Amino acid sequence: MNPELQVQGALSDNERLKAESHHLRGTITTDLKDEITGGFTGDNFLLVRFHGMYQQDDRDIRAERAEQKLEPLHNVMLRARMPGGIITPTQWLAIDKFATEKTMYGSIRLTTRQTFQFHGVFKPNIKPMHQMLNSIGIDSIATAGDVNRNVLCTSNPVESVLHQQAYQWAVKISEHLLPKTRAYAEIWLDEEKVETTETEPVLGDTYLPRKFKTTVVIPPHNDIDVHANDLNFVAIAENGQLVGFNVLVGGGLAMTHGDKGTYPRRAEDFGFIGLEHVLKVAEHVVTVQRDYGDRVNRKNAKTKYTIDRIGVDTFKQEVEARIGVKFQPSRPYEFTHRGDRFGWVEGIDGKHHLTLFIENGRLLDYPGKPLKTGVSEIAKIHKGDFRMTANQNLIIAGVAVEDKAQIEAIARSHGLIEDSVTEQRKNSMACVSLPTCPLAMAEAERYLPTLVTHVEGILAKHGVADDHIILRVVGCPNGCGRAMLAEAGLVGRGPGKYNLYLGGNTAGTRIPKLYLDNVAEAEILAALDGLIGRWSVERQSGECFGDFVIRVGVVAEVKVSKTDFHA
Repeated sequence: MNPELQVQGALSDNERLKAESHHLRGTITTDLKDEITGGFTGDNFLLVRFHGMYQQDDRDIRAERAEQKLEPLHNVMLRARMPGGIITPTQWLAIDKFATEKTMYGSIRLTTRQTFQFHGVFKPNIKPMHQMLNSIGIDSIATAGDVNRNVLCTSNPVESVLHQQAYQWAVKISEHLLPKTRAYAEIWLDEEKVETTETEPVLGDTYLPRKFKTTVVIPPHNDIDVHANDLNFVAIAENGQLVGFNVLVGGGLAMTHGDKGTYPRRAEDFGFIGLEHVLKVAEHVVTVQRDYGDRVNRKNAKTKYTIDRIGVDTFKQEVEARIGVKFQPSRPYEFTHRGDRFGWVEGIDGKHHLTLFIENGRLLDYPGKPLKTGVSEIAKIHKGDFRMTANQNLIIAGVAVEDKAQIEAIARSHGLIEDSVTEQRKNSMACVSLPTCPLAMAEAERYLPTLVTHVEGILAKHGVADDHIILRVVGCPNGCGRAMLAEAGLVGRGPGKYNLYLGGNTAGTRIPKLYLDNVAEAEILAALDGLIGRWSVERQSGECFGDFVIRVGVVAEVKVSKTDFHA
């Protein structure tokens, strides 16, 4: 380790918390027995994140409860660990039952991390929740906190052999980078304590400086948005068989309003590696970030800032030295799109796959649209599996031709297939935001359907109703809804106010740039009206909206985030 590459200064309090946590145990078991408060106290408020949970409350009723001299309605959101997003019908029925009977909102939320979340779980139900998940082969280890999070994998059931190979690597990487502490098993599953000296050989005893995200992606589909992630393995195939990966390091979208030392950033291409080196590369990209990431200022602790501070070549050379292998030149690949392919597609194995559009990923029974019941009815008869996508949608995968009609009939009768859904709606996305996310500054999930309707109207007005722009809305600048890879991205600033960023592209390989600062809906829609109007008549053949606004000088292209993004 080179001390000259480390950030010097007083460590952030999160570093103290991790060091004193007894490998993520803290006093969580004591808090669970505390009936005076519905929440977790002290360090445990943050430690439960390493176990896959965030403490939240219903912000819609926070003020009302304060007037009644009551504490906020504390509950937790749990995010499951599902590498590649694959879940069986049996598992689905179990999580559906728990969501219905034991959560405040009754919903299952499909997320941009290619997994599901429970929202509104009260303290008495937290331990039973983990035990239920364990009984069906699911956990929530390391889906939050300063660790490697849920590993994503392209949802590509068509090329089934290649997809299966890539998916298996996503699972292997997830397992290899998991914390080794037995804290999760002891606290939630009541497993006995084993008297040994625990070590964390990969993550380190104070874990990582900040959250870390990993993906496996199969070109030409960039459905998991590689440039939003710290570490990405781009599958390279020959004759339909996986032979290795190009490795991309240092992507990330989070930033802080008003802090120009923070910015979204594309990932760097380190080069190609063969399959025999995959786990070592994953391990040592993590260990280099572990050793040299900023533990003084958490706002600059992500891998993207480490790379910009010590240099791309230095970071890459450190990884090569630790694995004892040099990266080969990158193999050719291209991303052409990143949306999900809706409706039925047939795989090369003769199986059929139905991708359902789930607006905002929220599965709940709405009036006239019992979506959640519909998926459970499909689960009762489906012989394949379900695949959650990183775009908040759901694939009914591995359907025999003789079962297609029955599954489609169930989907249609429950509102899971609606032929009237536009391309614009299918290509729009939001984070959860209010009322549950404690970081939210503005609406996102609840606002998106209305915003999309407005944009659909603008497209129709200008004669391009069959076209779309990649539109994303987030309630704060932390990046969960990947607005900083959109052609038009709204980032919350305050109630009803957003920054509007323009200039991403359809392949997901460009960061957009600020166009309007801290504005309300009317100004945003007026701006989009004018620009979409110009795009409809001035665009070149096949030119997407994001490319157009850069070509005509509406915004400058962001090439190097550190210098260009705030310029």
